[in-house]
This record gives sequence, structure tokens and C-alpha cells, in this order.
Amino acid sequence: MGNNAETGFPFQPGPEERTRAINRCQQLARQWGLTLPAVEPIVLDFGLGRFREIGEAEFWVANEEQAGYCGKFLLVDDGQTCPEHYHRRKHETFFVLEGQVSMVVNGRETLLRQGDTLAMPPGWKHRFTGLGPALILEVSMPSTQGDNFFSDPRIGNGGII
Repeated sequence: MGNNAETGFPFQPGPEERTRAINRCQQLARQWGLTLPAVEPIVLDFGLGRFREIGEAEFWVANEEQAGYCGKFLLVDDGQTCPEHYHRRKHETFFVLEGQVSMVVNGRETLLRQGDTLAMPPGWKHRFTGLGPALILEVSMPSTQGDNFFSDPRIGNGGII
């Protein structure tokens, strides 16, 4: 999968799947009584074309490279996984706003529930799966393409996004 014409960000599903995903995110936000940022979301299928199984929607609040910070909402639906990866530079902290996720860090599984926080230093392999729909706030160093290294080489460009 190449670039999505609507956002220019690669590794997104086609227009129909993308529209369904955005509508689902908005439905969940209403159900939870939340307002998502008024930004164009990134709907990632990681280039695998299996969004409902392996994917996530990202709503970026800020990605200030010069100031050194990023904040975004990550939404995974029930059973949907953000696949195993690590970052060489980026340090992340996850806060579960709604739902719960199974987070696997360096091969060890942890259950994160609403209100839980987990820091993720550079180099730590991690993946997470929604146990029901879940909304996570990620506060981190800036997100940059080329600093996302996936265990599955079919993701992105040879495992790198």
C-alpha cells in the first residue's frame, strides 16, 4: 500500500475502510462523551491491508519536533493490534483514557486499564491489542518517520515506517 491521497501519510487503507474507521472513532468518542481533536486522523493498516485486525487510528494533537514533544490519541477497536515495534530515539508514555489493552513489552504481557500509565523507553519492543475498544493518550518525544522499527518486515518499507 502506498500513500493515502487524503492525508499523504503512507500505509493507510483505501477510502472505504478509512471512512468506516473514522466513523467508528467518532461513534466511540460520542459513546465515551469525549471530543477528539479536529484533525485529519491517520488510519494505519501498516501496509498489510488488514486494518480491522492489525491497525489503529491516530489523532495527533501536536508533533513539535523543534520543541521536542508529541501528543496524540491512539484508538484500537476490540481485538485490533498495533504490531510489535520499537523506536531508537523516541521515548513514549501511554495513558489509557478508555477501555483496556493488552500491552506486550519485551515479550511480557501487561493488562492496562482505564487510568493506567506506562512509560516506554527507546529500544523496548512493544505491541498492544484492544480488549474491547480502547483510547490511549500517547505523550512522547516527536514522532518521526524512519524511527518505527517493526518485527514484521512486511510492515512499511522492510519493517520501517
